[in-house]
Amino acid sequence: MEFTSVEGEQRYATLVRSAPESVVGLDFDGTLAPIVDDPARAHIHDDAGPVLTALARQVRAVAVITGRPARQALDLGGLEKVGNAIGDDGKDLFLFGQYGNERWSSTNRRIVGPRPPSGLATFERELTRTLRRLDAEQAFVEDKGLAVAVHTRRLPDPDATFARLLPELRDLAARHDLVVEPGKAVIEVRSPGVHKGQAVHTLVDELDAGGFLFAGDDLGDLEAFEAVRELRERGLATLLVCSSSDEESALVDLADVVVAGPDGVLQLLAQLADDAASIRA
Repeated sequence: MEFTSVEGEQRYATLVRSAPESVVGLDFDGTLAPIVDDPARAHIHDDAGPVLTALARQVRAVAVITGRPARQALDLGGLEKVGNAIGDDGKDLFLFGQYGNERWSSTNRRIVGPRPPSGLATFERELTRTLRRLDAEQAFVEDKGLAVAVHTRRLPDPDATFARLLPELRDLAARHDLVVEPGKAVIEVRSPGVHKGQAVHTLVDELDAGGFLFAGDDLGDLEAFEAVRELRERGLATLLVCSSSDEESALVDLADVVVAGPDGVLQLLAQLADDAASIRA
């Protein structure tokens, strides 16, 4: 891992000391799971289960906060099995799906979420015509139930298509009282008012947390980073981790620690668990 400043290194040391009262929040794609061309083929890193289980013994709770539907993240991540192992140690694994619209935990194993936003169905019907007009009919459209994601990764020129689609989809979404969340070669359209930062605050408030680590990789994690910085101003121990790649570096300047993708994230979490255990020994 690479600290971005002396302050970042100090924040890590403070978080280690505050581990028993801290929450660790993690994005899924690009953070726990490598980015792949087909979102349905994404799988959590092979080391994630053991690392998260060991980490949970040292912290107040572990949470996965993702833009994916909760059921999809549970299945692709094998998170119910991980939750079982964490629960055996008397700790909790939380999952916030669709940016916090859906919620699951290893204690309450029922996914709770709202109904789809009213304008989403009409948006989807108009989306087909918009993609045809912009010569992007081959973009993969993912229906998430509470949101729609348009992926350009598999197209011949994904970056150019993304740039062409973004302003058009933002205007179309606004006409249906929806908002756009851009990511790595994906444009997601969903209801306004819910984002990963709210999930961060929910966890802190409900668990009375004294610290928070969040690890993410792209613009969809920006609100979570901002929420953690707010917690820092309130005096909580915090650490911001950027899972960087050649494709995306938007969070690097905001991070305390920069690591190389899911491999680096899990190495950092394993180190955190070891350091916290050493202090308590």
